[in-house]
Amino acid sequence: MQYFIGIVPPDDLKKKIMKFQQHWENNRIVDGVEPHITVKAQGGITPDMAWLERVKKICESFLSFEVNIRDPKFFGEDILYLSVESDELIKLHEILVETISPSKELIKAYFELDEYIPHLTLGQTHFGLTNLELNDMAIKAKQELNPTETFKVEFIRVYESTETGKYLKFIDIHLKEM
Repeated sequence: MQYFIGIVPPDDLKKKIMKFQQHWENNRIVDGVEPHITVKAQGGITPDMAWLERVKKICESFLSFEVNIRDPKFFGEDILYLSVESDELIKLHEILVETISPSKELIKAYFELDEYIPHLTLGQTHFGLTNLELNDMAIKAKQELNPTETFKVEFIRVYESTETGKYLKFIDIHLKEM
C-alpha cells in the first residue's frame, strides 16, 4: 500500500475541475485520483501506519486556513496545473515532512521542502495527453475555470492506493477550527 496526504477542494470546485478534465478523452488522470492539492507525497509514509497518530496530533493544533487557486502553469512541458497560494499550506507541508521524516533522497525525489510547489494537477503526458492537448487545456483552463478561487481548508485527506493503482480516500483528519 502507498499513501499520500492531500487537500480536497470544495465539492462545487472539485466537480467543476473534474468536468473540465473529462473534456479530453485521453486524460486518464480522472481515473487515478480526485482533484487535490498534495500536502505530503508518498515518500516516508510507510504501510506500518506509525506516522498516522503523529499526523493526527499535528492537525489537532494546526489552525484551518485558506488557499487561493490561481492561474494554470506548467512543470516543464508535460504537466499542467493550477497554481496554489498559501503560506499556511507551505508551513503544514514542512511540519508534515519533518514529522514523517523521509530520507533526503525521498525528499528530493518527491520535490518536497525547498522544491515544494503547491498545485492542483489538471493533466499530464504521463496520463495520456499530448503536449498539444496540454497547451489547449491551459488556454481553456484560463477561460473556463477562471482560477481565482479561495477556499477554507478544514481537513486533510489521507489517500490509499488500490490494487488497480487508483488512490481513494483512506481517512479525513480535521484541522483545528479558527
